[in-house]
Amino acid sequence: MNATLPTAEVLRATLAGLLDGLPPKQAARAVERLIANYRGTTPTDAPVLRDRSDVAAYAAYRMPATFEAVRSALAALREAAPDWTPATHTDIGGGTGAASWAVAGAWAEGPRTAVLDWAEPALALGRELAELSGVPALRAAEWRRARIGAGPELAPTDLITVSYVLKELTADVRTALVDSAAAAAQAVVVVEPGTPDGYARIIEARDRLIAAGLTVAAPCPHSDACPIEPGTDWCHFSARVSRSSLHRQVKGGSLPYEDEKFSYVVATRFGTEPVAARVTRKPQIRKGQVLLDLCTRDEALRRATVTKRHGELYRAARDVAWGDEWPPPGENA
Repeated sequence: MNATLPTAEVLRATLAGLLDGLPPKQAARAVERLIANYRGTTPTDAPVLRDRSDVAAYAAYRMPATFEAVRSALAALREAAPDWTPATHTDIGGGTGAASWAVAGAWAEGPRTAVLDWAEPALALGRELAELSGVPALRAAEWRRARIGAGPELAPTDLITVSYVLKELTADVRTALVDSAAAAAQAVVVVEPGTPDGYARIIEARDRLIAAGLTVAAPCPHSDACPIEPGTDWCHFSARVSRSSLHRQVKGGSLPYEDEKFSYVVATRFGTEPVAARVTRKPQIRKGQVLLDLCTRDEALRRATVTKRHGELYRAARDVAWGDEWPPPGENA
């Protein structure tokens, strides 16, 4: 492949060859077992991905979704800091490198990346995928085995990504990892599943990042306490992911896509311009009006009703998506 930037299509094409020679039923069984493990309630202190067949099956199943979720979070960072470009990046618990693919695609000159993970089979396959990508930034990445959250302090870096990792850690290790990331990086991006417990881990990380002196760049319009009353709701977003044949086999679905629900926080040590408000639910389009659930800088959570009498703003509301800023650039609410 001769891609210059990683895309969802390049990733899917690169992953397609992973399952060659692996019987479909074996791949599906491996994915089902790993999903059950990841959805368990007991954090693990050992690698979940045991061998190449485990890694290949789970990478083919999960990498596209992780890539899209992290790409969405990075897009929000770029919107808040359009003039900032990281020169170095550390992907903590990066496994086969889905977040590193997203980072390499977010900036024209991808930063120097180091992927840290405790599962050697995942690192080995990630290195292989990076080489096949044809993307210079990925091919130059360093893949290093490390004990996540329990090793030496992290080296200083511009950007740290921690995607779908906190669930695997005990509470004290999660705390140590977030504190270490806050001390080492200029920008920290944390992504977790868009579930109530995933959101709770994001809020925990958000609080610690703020306490360490960082400010929230996204998705929140502010660095104040989250206005959602604990236990009543949770903040999450959605990214569209094209389904592979393995996705359809494991889930028994017929649609060519699925929506990955995720929660995230982006915090920085440099100045940013957070959005004035962000759409926190799928917009409800009704006859002559659009209902938008918003998190705002000043009014916390509120429902905005945009009608035809709002003219251009109404047309913008019909096109706005869950997770977008509101109002769009150039428009006044």
